[in-house]
Amino acid sequence: MASFVPASAETLEDQRLYTSARLTEVACLDCLARVGVKKNSEHHTSVQWSAEAVAACPVFARRTPGERDRSFHHACERMAASIEAAVRDGAVPIGAEDGY
Repeated sequence: MASFVPASAETLEDQRLYTSARLTEVACLDCLARVGVKKNSEHHTSVQWSAEAVAACPVFARRTPGERDRSFHHACERMAASIEAAVRDGAVPIGAEDGY
């Protein structure tokens, strides 16, 4: 259960900006799972996995239930390579916008 549920319009907008604004959809070059990606800098990459993307990823499918838990924050190497390729190709812009 969430410990904090935003109620005000300003808080909801801040939540949207922080979690989903400027996400660029990137498909894995191997399994075609699609994630949302935001790069605020050369060294910072945010990746939002949907339940559908996790289900489509064969790397995640091979992990045990405990390894799929959020406490194990291991990335899919195939998706990471796909994101790097998208950045190199200019499909994912780099740079924070309005602090997000």
